Amino acid sequence: MSGERDEVGIPERLAAVRARVERAARAAGRDPASVVLLAVSKTKPSEDVRAAFAAGQRRFGENYAQELVDKVEALADLGDIEWHFVGRLQTNKAKLVASRAAVVHAVDSERLAQELAKRAEGRARPLDVLVEVNVGGEASKGGVEPDALAPILRSIEALSALRLRGLMSIPPPTETPEGARRFHRALAALREAHGGAARLPELSMGMTDDLEVAIEEGATIVRVGTAIFGARGARA
Repeated sequence: MSGERDEVGIPERLAAVRARVERAARAAGRDPASVVLLAVSKTKPSEDVRAAFAAGQRRFGENYAQELVDKVEALADLGDIEWHFVGRLQTNKAKLVASRAAVVHAVDSERLAQELAKRAEGRARPLDVLVEVNVGGEASKGGVEPDALAPILRSIEALSALRLRGLMSIPPPTETPEGARRFHRALAALREAHGGAARLPELSMGMTDDLEVAIEEGATIVRVGTAIFGARGARA
């Protein structure tokens, strides 16, 4: 499929995902406005982001620091676009992200939090951050182990340049969307164990295949790439 044909389909695919989010929220007895749709545009060209923006999407997620930099520059004319960084972030790339992203979803160490805080000092407002939790216990993935969550939450709250907003997870691949439920439920339970929604208002969980289950389990942000922008090499 050519870039042009793919771009033409983005408004329709975006509308279909929005409809899924709304149906899932209503089925769970929730206000659809309580769930934010984050369009994950990693590896996709800026023109695709423009197409989604023209269709009303405002929040976009990127996984790679340099790609975020490039897209922020290429799309600087889109005044109310909001960038989220959702990938694993090395401390030496924190400076690229801290000045450009509104939210960082995958803080997984006190060292990274401190580096982000250092780089966010010049911002007009604190940088919103979520702590990634390794709910599946996968050695290949980043994220804080559940038992180590309390200290990193306290350390972020002590950094004035950051604002703690919640938790994020990327569960292990499962054969069916239902298989992801226990991981989403585990993240929601961790939120309750560490201060509840008053302290951790956001739960960033659920992607293209399992967003309905995630919403049923309390997701406030769903990160959807493939269903909006088309297939890519990486899971989204």
